[in-house]
Parts: sequence; structure tokens; C-alpha cells
Amino acid sequence: MVKAGVVCVGDNPCTNPANKITADQIVTLDGSIISAAKDRYFMLNKPAGVVSVTKDHHNPTALSLIFEHRSEELQIAGRLDIDTTGLLLITNDGKWNHKLTSPRSDCRKIYQVTLANPIGPDYTEKLAEGVLLDGEKHRCLPAVMEQVDDHCLTLDIAEGKYHQVKRMFAALGNHVVKLHRSKVGGIVLDTSLEQGDYRPLTASEVACIR
Repeated sequence: MVKAGVVCVGDNPCTNPANKITADQIVTLDGSIISAAKDRYFMLNKPAGVVSVTKDHHNPTALSLIFEHRSEELQIAGRLDIDTTGLLLITNDGKWNHKLTSPRSDCRKIYQVTLANPIGPDYTEKLAEGVLLDGEKHRCLPAVMEQVDDHCLTLDIAEGKYHQVKRMFAALGNHVVKLHRSKVGGIVLDTSLEQGDYRPLTASEVACIR
């Protein structure tokens, strides 16, 4: 298209694909202005039954709920299990995604957990010491638990190991029956979002991860 002369920089046709342009120059294609690609950030209130992958032949994906231009460029930042609900972050900014998910980032996550059996009297202490998961050589980093009732609690963790929350309570002899994530770093799930809905992050939400 450039070589055909249908791309203009300012008022002048540009026929050299190697031509350098600046951010303040106007580029048009057949008279329509082309906007530069921008980094995009969204929060999704993920429903149960939705998988946190790009494509799946058996289940709906989180990205299939995002109706945005060039949605194929988006990626999931920190996954949730198929039956886990709540805050899922989506972006096309690879560096931001890495910052969010890197084990070195100390990006804490808060979950609401419902257990099959009553909460044990020693759970708070054991979680604070760091639970040793089945198949792992090292204990989890200390977690903070706040009990809500006999079966429900809020859990604050700093890691994102595979099925971590479920495996933590399995190590304590219990079973997670419901799991919901409400916070990642400084980003809190917008309570006005119904399950399956999403919205762009605010500038302050994006900046708090950086």
C-alpha cells in the first residue's frame, strides 16, 4: 500500500516503507487517519467456566469476552483456574505483564476462599509460617489469613504457583469449594462489574504495578 502511494504523511504521499515519522505527524490511508498503536489494559470479572488461555476447543476463553479492536494482540496477565472467579487482568503490554507476574515483583493477591470443612484453629499460624505444597521442595512464602466464618476466609498471598491456593489448603487437610480473587497488587476488582463484564484500567491502576 505504501509503494502504491495510498499512504500519506501530512499532505504528501509516502512511497518509501523505510521512511521515518514522528509522533506528531498525521498518517492517512486512503484519506483516513491511522492512529498509532497504544498499550491497553483491562480488568475482567471472570466467571466460572471460563478458561484463562488464548484459545480452547472445549470452553469459552477470557479473551472471547473482550470486545475490542485488534483483540488478538491482547494477553492474559496472571491466570485463574476455570472454576475460580474474580479479577483477571488483560493487556497488550508485555513488559507490564512480566512485571505483574514475575516472582520477584512481590505483587500480592487477595482471595476470598470457601472451604469444605471448618477452618482449623492452627490455619493462621501455619499459613504465616509458609505451607509446604505436595511436590515442592520449598515452602510457600508467608500468607495472611483473615477468618470470616467457620468455612470462609480472606487470604493474602505473594506468589502465583500452579493451583496454589487449592494446594495450600489441601496440604492443611481441607478442600477449596469456592475461590474468588478480588485484588492484585494495588488493583481492586470493580464491584460494579457483573461477572463477564470488563473495563479499561485507570492510569493510576496501571501505574501502581509499575
